[in-house]
Amino acid sequence: MIDKFREKFVEESLDNINDLEEALFLLEKDMHNREIIERIFRAMHSLKGGGAMFGFNHLSEFTHHLETVFDLVRNDKLAVTNDIISLTFEAIDQIKHLLQIGDLTEKADIANQAAFIKRIQAVSNQEESSASTTVVGESSGSQVAVSDGSKTFLIGIKPNEDILRNGTNPFYLLDDLHAMGEAKVAAFAKGIPDLGQFQPISNFCYWQVVLNTSESVNDIKDVFIFVEDECEIDIKELKVGNIIKSEALDELVNNSVADQTLITKEQIEAIGGSDDNDQDDEKRDAKRKVQLKEHKISSIRVNSNKIDDLVNLVSELVTIQAQLNLYAEKDGNGDIVSLAENIQKLSRQLRDNAFEISLIPLQSELMRFQRLVRDLSKELNKEIEFVIEGGDIELDKNIIEHLTDPLLHIIRNSVDHGIELPEERIKNGKSPKGTIIFKAFYSGASVIVQVIDDGKGIDPDFIRAKAISKGLLDENVELSRKEIFDLVFLSGFSTKEVVSDVSGRGVGMDVVKKKIGEIRGEVSLDSKVGQGTTLTLELPMTLSIIDGLLVKVANNQYVIPIANIEKIHAIDDVNFGNTLNNVVSIGDQQFPYIDVRDVFECDTANSGGEQLILVKFEDRKVGLLVDQVIGEYQTVVKPLGRFLKKQENISGATIMGDGSIALVIDTNRMIHSNAAKKYRTKK
Repeated sequence: MIDKFREKFVEESLDNINDLEEALFLLEKDMHNREIIERIFRAMHSLKGGGAMFGFNHLSEFTHHLETVFDLVRNDKLAVTNDIISLTFEAIDQIKHLLQIGDLTEKADIANQAAFIKRIQAVSNQEESSASTTVVGESSGSQVAVSDGSKTFLIGIKPNEDILRNGTNPFYLLDDLHAMGEAKVAAFAKGIPDLGQFQPISNFCYWQVVLNTSESVNDIKDVFIFVEDECEIDIKELKVGNIIKSEALDELVNNSVADQTLITKEQIEAIGGSDDNDQDDEKRDAKRKVQLKEHKISSIRVNSNKIDDLVNLVSELVTIQAQLNLYAEKDGNGDIVSLAENIQKLSRQLRDNAFEISLIPLQSELMRFQRLVRDLSKELNKEIEFVIEGGDIELDKNIIEHLTDPLLHIIRNSVDHGIELPEERIKNGKSPKGTIIFKAFYSGASVIVQVIDDGKGIDPDFIRAKAISKGLLDENVELSRKEIFDLVFLSGFSTKEVVSDVSGRGVGMDVVKKKIGEIRGEVSLDSKVGQGTTLTLELPMTLSIIDGLLVKVANNQYVIPIANIEKIHAIDDVNFGNTLNNVVSIGDQQFPYIDVRDVFECDTANSGGEQLILVKFEDRKVGLLVDQVIGEYQTVVKPLGRFLKKQENISGATIMGDGSIALVIDTNRMIHSNAAKKYRTKK
């Protein structure tokens, strides 16, 4: 049981760390923003409290020292600096490590953490000694009020009897309250049974805490964030000053413990001489209880394996539904046909809902890109701003998993080879600070992701010359600007001469293109010398199920994704003209076309019943000539086996209602592959 709680804590902590990193990036741009500082402190506080509760003792100890630094910051006793932010980023890496392995066991690791803690303590100790409070008035030899804006609270904590069985130690809650300011604790044990009925794993105690702190009520509530359902918590704000050191309060607490009677709000306020209106407190307490009662769960955390299983089951349902449709058509029974249509509608809705669940925002991965830019730019002595646009765009989690490595490579190139050093940028009339923009947006059924930098750019003439020298291009072939940049993605193009502009770190852009192609995506590049480079990725939103158009070529069936189709033309509407150049005329427009029979080396001659399917390709349209269009088909895309996985024109396969196989055509790769043949040198 405790292992499940630990796993859940680790999962929630990783989300917390994500939020912490995001807040640090914002703080780096606005070092006086109190709201961001509070956000960072609360994230650290949650990590510390949860770590102690679930047995991550080294994590809790480490985060406690880091929390102390930001406690000084939020109380205006320490100023935020770039050094503090850099140290915190390093500390986050250590926290991730501790979450992954648990408590340290190796002597070297323990020594390294101790050294790290000393670095953190050095930051906090430099200001801690100068911290002081101004006493406004004293009564009976005790400090009654201060001018530091602190507040006094009476907090009641009554844990459930079985709280210890869930791995929760109530003393950690008291420690957390002590860490927030100055506190006096009264313990009550009236519920302890006789020794014969005593259970060591049961809790029979409860506590009251008088706390003076500069924290807000919400911060106090955060202490109990993991035990809200296991404790009765009562928090009352008192209209008194800091009476923690008051002898009268000591006497009140001692008497309460001796008599085992609860301390009342009125007793404490009598010590501080408050004229507080009790009705206001009662209204606030009533309002808080109503808010707790009205709280509804708006989201749940689900293991990703369960989502994968759900999508796979929906995929199988779609296949069975296709079989049912085929049976209904053959049977001709009106009732069965109607039933099949209703099941088709329901399965389509279920499919859409399942895929919406499996979509996650790109923002979940952007923090590591932002961190990469920050760390690498400091290492290279460059000033770079990383701008995110469209981080809330959602993609299939499987696509994001395959997308991370190519994007890391692309962004690394922009930092390492695209953006110039500050002196060089100033010399060229640019701002010393470079900019990398990560931009994502929807385009039809696809998602476009762009990485744009304002660096030195790439010379297309140099690319052309290199392609010719490498034997990748005939020098007599004329290419458009875009076609020249596409040469960068050919295998074998990367050389030491262009590594600083295009590839980098020993990995060519052909590998990036291959990785993007594995998720049915496309990548293109555009650049202007002296102005910068833009890499554009076009990605499908999902991989598993697509709406497709079933077509026939010779004796085989293929599926073309409907999202890529612009229009379908009967052969009578098409003027093929000069077929040597593979150009057709439709009305007053001309389009290039590909005979799919030639691509798959079919010997069947034209039967006269062919149809031309216009598909979208980048910023133009290209025709695909097929023998027959059968109709729309909801397609469950299955991966190809290892013998076919390197096939350029096919992205997957699907099982038809009658059990036969239809291959799914990747139109972009088919068109790219067909066009690339023109540029390669004939041997």
